[in-house]
Amino acid sequence: MGALGPNEWAAIFLSLRVALVAVICALPFAISVAYLLARKQFFGRQLLNVAVHLPLVMPPVVTGYLLLVVFGSQGPVGRALEQVLGLSLAFRWTGAALAAAIMAFPLMVRAIRLGLEAIDPGLEDAAATLGASRWRVFGTVTLPLALPSILAGVVLGFAKALGEFGATITFVAAIPGQTQTIPSAIYGLLQVPNSGPAVVSLVTVSIILAMGALLLSEWLAQRMARKVGR
Repeated sequence: MGALGPNEWAAIFLSLRVALVAVICALPFAISVAYLLARKQFFGRQLLNVAVHLPLVMPPVVTGYLLLVVFGSQGPVGRALEQVLGLSLAFRWTGAALAAAIMAFPLMVRAIRLGLEAIDPGLEDAAATLGASRWRVFGTVTLPLALPSILAGVVLGFAKALGEFGATITFVAAIPGQTQTIPSAIYGLLQVPNSGPAVVSLVTVSIILAMGALLLSEWLAQRMARKVGR
């Protein structure tokens, strides 16, 4: 890792920060949407399902452009956030977190939804017949049983956010020390002659982080599954 300079280390730490914030912010919405899609029948359900998964099939650059149009300084939402809250997203690390959260959201929803659909509704009905409220049933029965899938969704989302490139670079560019994440740093270094060692080091860091996240996911999921089984 001796080939890494200050800008590369800054990109690594920023990527971890962006991925963590993206997952934390997206998780409550992912659980809510997954629950709606798994358990509820309502008008527009299929439209919601399509909208959730749209970032997976659209070119990431298109997602980044739409974010720039909506959340940029001249966009309707971006202008309102800047005037009311003083919060600027375009060309800021917070915008990178937003882009990463949107790209990770479909994977999180899908993993959590599959877990919710695998839960026997009879267990929830039994708790309800004993007098538990809907929120108590969700908090004491549904959520614990869905924890392995939630953890899987979190790790998938984190890994996706960590490697997000197209939407991020379109929305916030790649400003060293401010918005440059690992993928954009690798892309930038590929344009510089004799930068091979630094590229290899960043690629190695990316692989280590991704493998670490997956191993942690498996370990946590197994522990949660054992606890739920008891």
